[in-house]
Amino acid sequence: MYVPEINRYDTMQYRRSGRSGIQLPLISLGLWHNFGGVDNFENSRAMLHRAFDLGITHFDLANNYGPPPGSAEENFGRILAADLAAYRDELIISTKAGYLMWPGPYGEWGSRKYIIASCDQSLKRMGVEYFDLFYSHRPDPNTPLEETLAALDTLVKQGKALYAGVSSYTGAQFSDSVRIAQQHDWAPITIHQPYYNMLARTIEWDLLPQTERFGAGVIAFAPLASGLLTDKFLNGEVSPTSRAATIWPRQWVAEHSVEERRRILSGLNDIAKQRGQSLAQMAIAWSLRNPAVTSALIGASSVAQLEDNLATVRNLKFSPEELEAIDSDAVEAGINLWKKSSDS
Repeated sequence: MYVPEINRYDTMQYRRSGRSGIQLPLISLGLWHNFGGVDNFENSRAMLHRAFDLGITHFDLANNYGPPPGSAEENFGRILAADLAAYRDELIISTKAGYLMWPGPYGEWGSRKYIIASCDQSLKRMGVEYFDLFYSHRPDPNTPLEETLAALDTLVKQGKALYAGVSSYTGAQFSDSVRIAQQHDWAPITIHQPYYNMLARTIEWDLLPQTERFGAGVIAFAPLASGLLTDKFLNGEVSPTSRAATIWPRQWVAEHSVEERRRILSGLNDIAKQRGQSLAQMAIAWSLRNPAVTSALIGASSVAQLEDNLATVRNLKFSPEELEAIDSDAVEAGINLWKKSSDS
């Protein structure tokens, strides 16, 4: 029988999500990969145990996580029931709806029918009565924003979710969401989950001014740029089938030669070494340097990798010289910083 570490809250730090009452650990665990039906169940279980032992209270899922879709929620539900049910009130469990889950016109995006049906399915898969956070996973270009937000409000009023959030919305879409929710006295948008790392900084001038203005939290996903900001790609070689080449950082990979990638990533790695950190640890710490970022959302494939990434919390401070050096590498990497500078 699993018994968590009694001192599990001693080293992790927590930040309030905007002006809400909810606090999240500085590092949260995402179950996008390595927790699905094709993965080793006992390894997934061991990672969840160790995460909770080290103060991670927030576990982030989505209806389509797996593979196959839905299986990450099912496996998490099994582990929750067997090992963590007694600690449910210590946990923040989040899930999302937005991507394809079943055939036909009602199986994805942001309609009221899809959002509510998806939440009901996720509740059954995980065997819980409510979610702490429920997100609209992506904006729907063909459904009125009012309809999507009204569905989130319904879930909160029904007690199926405690807080509502959005993911991958632009700053303007987020601002519109907050305005609409306020006009109708609907559940507020408590948190936004955007893509953010040293190689992708758009939210600094597009989204963060809006979340700070409206008092919402931010949980950054892919702080390691799908593995690019680790020692795995320091030689600049990126497999065309890797997540780094096919998912979120693919444009950056395509726009830089092997030699350019090697020079940029090696330069960032040198800064990390001077800080006594791995590149991955520095990348996570960097994403948290701004207090407007509530939490960094990481993935893990093993307990050892999880422990290594969580060691980040031992060194979160950056000197002005370190930040300037990182920004210098960012400019070389083609990251546009002028808007950030003009807004500061």
